[in-house]
Amino acid sequence: MTEAQRIQNFVDYAKTLKGDEKGEAQVFCDRLFQAFGHAGYKEAGATLEERLARKGQHVKFVDLLWKPRVLIEMKSRKENLADHYQQIFEYWIYAAPHRPRYVVLCNFDEFWIYDFDEQLEEPMDRIRLEDLPRRYSALNFLFPFEKKPLFGNNRVAVTRSAADKLAMVFNSIMRRLDDRERAQRFVLQCLITMVSEDVDLLPRGIFLELLNECDSGAKSYDLIGNLFRQMNMPRPAGGGRYREVPYFDGGLFKVVDPVELTLGEVLLLTQAAGEDWAKVQPAVFGALFQSSMGREERHAHGAHFTSEADIQRVVLPTITGPFRRRLESAQTLKDLLAIRDSLQRFRVLDPACGSGNFLYLAWTCWQGFSPITERTRRARWALARWSRRASSSASTTFHSPPNWRRSL
Repeated sequence: MTEAQRIQNFVDYAKTLKGDEKGEAQVFCDRLFQAFGHAGYKEAGATLEERLARKGQHVKFVDLLWKPRVLIEMKSRKENLADHYQQIFEYWIYAAPHRPRYVVLCNFDEFWIYDFDEQLEEPMDRIRLEDLPRRYSALNFLFPFEKKPLFGNNRVAVTRSAADKLAMVFNSIMRRLDDRERAQRFVLQCLITMVSEDVDLLPRGIFLELLNECDSGAKSYDLIGNLFRQMNMPRPAGGGRYREVPYFDGGLFKVVDPVELTLGEVLLLTQAAGEDWAKVQPAVFGALFQSSMGREERHAHGAHFTSEADIQRVVLPTITGPFRRRLESAQTLKDLLAIRDSLQRFRVLDPACGSGNFLYLAWTCWQGFSPITERTRRARWALARWSRRASSSASTTFHSPPNWRRSL
């Protein structure tokens, strides 16, 4: 029987299941391992309901653990997998030593595949059950003899490619002008411009169009310089090619010092602009920061890029975990208000911030708690409504307040 036939047999079997996490997750995982050429999960060396524990915390049970290959967490059919991202990330953190390379989150109908060492925010791939016979190469790590998986959403590959090209432009400008600050500012302005047009903050393709016209250094100086100047103008252009360019008020374009680019630099920027910048991770800033320096210079300045996974190992126990535990144990509006006030006073200091990756990820974590403000507003409104109702009632019957926790 061929690999594709075994996978199809598994898909046919999986469709007969009800999709119950408690009753069918184990047989689903066992049949999945058989489909990839094992006698079963146990024969492959994997364990079910593996206990993961940290001192002072509750024991967690992961559905399947096969070190150092994969951690699989099952959810019931129709469960929204996005709601369980934080859970599987914590499981992965707790799975040390020999932490598995890949994490699979599955609800019987869909596989979300993560590689947290490479890409934190999104899965490397999402595969529907019915598509598995033609997309199973994304799960190549499940075969007895591990093969490199082929993913369809590898944002890291785009990120590295784009960062490498921009770093080459930076180093080329540096060699010609011997002005690090000017080169860094110009390249960062180019980077923000490329991201902005791919997320529709700028007219789509405007930067690439300008680069295609840059057949001389003078043209690149004028065309790109004028674009950056317009991006710093609160008043929109009255006409011309920059009339739809909005104002960028963050200060990055406050100083515009254009560069006469060589044809080689124009080519590199053109290739970089051709990347899908909507898929580029914020970590590109760290990669670019480190790539722009030579090995000796990086060592002298301690300028070493820290991966997102390593940063999360600090952020999770110091920010995410404590605030989540406080939120889960909150019983009253007063408790919620105290948590909100603590969040508003919370400060993060990175004395050697480098590219700012740690601060960025700490901020995204903090942003995840922003709904607390809305929750407290709704709880206050519910209590105020109850108070008005109770005070206007002529009855002597005691009116208990609504279940404000349920209303959140």
